Amino acid sequence: MNPVRRLLVSLLGGGVLCFAFPTFDVWVAAPVALALWAWAWTGAGAGRGFALGTTGGLVFFVPTLSWSGIYVGALPWLALATLQALFIGVAGALYGWLSRRGSVRPLAFGLVWVVAEGLRARVPYGGFPWLKLAFSQADSPFGRLVAVGGAPFVGFVLALTGALLALAAQPAFAAFLARRGSGPASDTLPRMPSRRLLLPVAGALLLGVAGLAVPLPTDGPTAQFLGVQGNVPRPGLEFNAERRAVLDNHVTATRKAQEDVDAGRAPAPDLVVWPENASDIDPLRNADAKDLILQTVEAIRRPLIVGGLLEEPAGFVSNVALLFEPGKGNTDRYVKRHPVPFAEYIPNRSFWRTFSSEVDLVTRDFVQGPSPGVFEVTAASGQQIRAGLAICFEVAYDDIMRDAVRTGANVLVVQTNNATFGYTAESPQQLATSRLRAMEFGRSVVHVSTVGQSALITPDGTAHQVTSLFTQAVVRGPLPLRDATTLATRVGEAPEWVAAAALLTMLALGLRGGRPTVPETTKEEDDDDAP
Repeated sequence: MNPVRRLLVSLLGGGVLCFAFPTFDVWVAAPVALALWAWAWTGAGAGRGFALGTTGGLVFFVPTLSWSGIYVGALPWLALATLQALFIGVAGALYGWLSRRGSVRPLAFGLVWVVAEGLRARVPYGGFPWLKLAFSQADSPFGRLVAVGGAPFVGFVLALTGALLALAAQPAFAAFLARRGSGPASDTLPRMPSRRLLLPVAGALLLGVAGLAVPLPTDGPTAQFLGVQGNVPRPGLEFNAERRAVLDNHVTATRKAQEDVDAGRAPAPDLVVWPENASDIDPLRNADAKDLILQTVEAIRRPLIVGGLLEEPAGFVSNVALLFEPGKGNTDRYVKRHPVPFAEYIPNRSFWRTFSSEVDLVTRDFVQGPSPGVFEVTAASGQQIRAGLAICFEVAYDDIMRDAVRTGANVLVVQTNNATFGYTAESPQQLATSRLRAMEFGRSVVHVSTVGQSALITPDGTAHQVTSLFTQAVVRGPLPLRDATTLATRVGEAPEWVAAAALLTMLALGLRGGRPTVPETTKEEDDDDAP
């Protein structure tokens, strides 16, 4: 394949991958996109593979992360998209070098993908695992595999499937090039045995349906949950200019929901959840805000989790979830463990100030929480609710969600604020991530946003009562409480480390093998690839 064709196929792969994620939700686009990338990168070598991967990654990340620049301009959005695309470039470089002999290598492609996503989730500044391949698969058989090995395993199987499809298509494409005079002469082109076409196709189909064998149980004792989406005065960066109005909205919506309980139209909740930023007036230092929350707790007579900001420690801010209980007040807190760099804190502030003084718009950095958060309350039935906490983007971090489950959570609570992203795909992307987490850990998820989308999610990944954006609404109903741990919970990061070790072994063997010779039957095609 000549360089222009490689580039066009890689760009097409990035475009196709966009359709796998919300709001398109065409999950089959993911293996098709990876097949195109495997096809384009095979035999490219390291340098050309990096360029192909980066350009293909840009076609994917620029549109899917467009929400990040809706109110702050194009520069942060394009910088974030470019940084993420560079990791796809690394994948292209590694795989392009490993496949330099010109044949598709499905196992190598799958391992490279896992390692590249693992790096993207960790560096720089703690990484940005948003839009992991697995997060597009909540409605697919591939997605069910998350209960076996987590998001990295789903990514590996999808990449392996895509590469198998590319392997099956390789001879057909070679024949096409021959007919157009771009490859070996058609009368000398060897005929591909049918089994070499059927075996990779059969392997891809088998991987595509393997997830159907993975059980996603939803049994267990239930508790009643109420999630409150209070809404904000306006979307955008100034969503909380009227902080008291946001708090009042959540108080009003909660008391309206309680009216249905008092009238017998709805069951009483065992736990009520407000979203992130529901009270950005520090409720532990502002008597007015605290009184409103305590009055609400006494009115509903049930525990309430409040998302808020605390003016502490001195000179810093804490993004927190606070547990309030009737007659007890504030009894527990969780501090966000992964503040967002360049949004909630400025890393290496003096260095980045040399590029832009706007870093000082973040006047006080958010602190990092010390430990996982699990709030324990007792349901009316006597069941113990152990709610594992995650705030906003934390839902995308494997370790944060897994730590909550390993600490004892039998239900997960995701509090978020999507007001700063307007009417974009960010909120549906986040809800899709919560759905996959429910499947991964076998836990129900109470996903509550200030402005939507909010939902109650059962452990099979089904989202119930999904709300509309920028409306006041509640989600309420029973969810199962489960203590059984999935295999993914038990193995943790092991699949990523195994993939990294296997890839390093492949690279070492490749270095030891030296520069490959080009078979005579592919010499003309390789010459066509030369720059």
